[in-house]
Amino acid sequence: TGEMAWYFQFTPHDVHDWDAIQVPILADIDVGGEARKVMMWANRNAFYYTLDRETGEFLVGKPFAKQTWAAGLDESGRPIRVPNMFPSTEGTVVSPPASGGTNWMSPAYSPRTGLFYVMAFDGEAEFFIRDEEYVEGDRFIGGGQQRVLPMERYTSAVRAIDPLTGDLRWEYPIQPQTWAGLLTTAGDLVFSGSVDGYFYALDAVTGRGLWQIAVGAQVRAAPMTFAVDGQQYVTIAAGN
Repeated sequence: TGEMAWYFQFTPHDVHDWDAIQVPILADIDVGGEARKVMMWANRNAFYYTLDRETGEFLVGKPFAKQTWAAGLDESGRPIRVPNMFPSTEGTVVSPPASGGTNWMSPAYSPRTGLFYVMAFDGEAEFFIRDEEYVEGDRFIGGGQQRVLPMERYTSAVRAIDPLTGDLRWEYPIQPQTWAGLLTTAGDLVFSGSVDGYFYALDAVTGRGLWQIAVGAQVRAAPMTFAVDGQQYVTIAAGN
């Protein structure tokens, strides 16, 4: 019918540009002894969520990257805001930055390990608000952000999250920050790429680095896998 069945708002009154453009993953998992059809979502606001995708019920929520704007989530999944963290004329330092604790880089889920994998970033930014005259047809944002420290001063990592609890199982630091997506395989591997032109594989259970190869350009894509005549291949696009 096109009618809305349910909705869930991650960041009510979003003034930090954490619009939820991340990739959700759908899976059927056992939650408290009950089979649930869930949506797993590592959000730009630095919180990880597990939702019931049939009803929109909030099941799990916990930070997966550095965040300073909320004291946590209430029982319905709404953020408990920290006072005085809105943008200001003099500037307010908040984690995560507008680019988020993650962004459009594709996450992954393995039904073998039961873990959700995401490219995470522990950054911050100074957010400003300013008077701006509205002109029809022109960009109108009324504020902005600026970097506080050089990018290499912040932590970027592949992180494995338990979707039943939101707890972090392991992390694999990757510097500098990359926007590459992730892929899991039935061989208990996690594949991704780096800014300095490497394509690599991690142990999906422990996060240990297992293999890497230079592909000649930075990786901003997500890997994919396929099989031909019983032989499995993994492919990645290198460059922009």
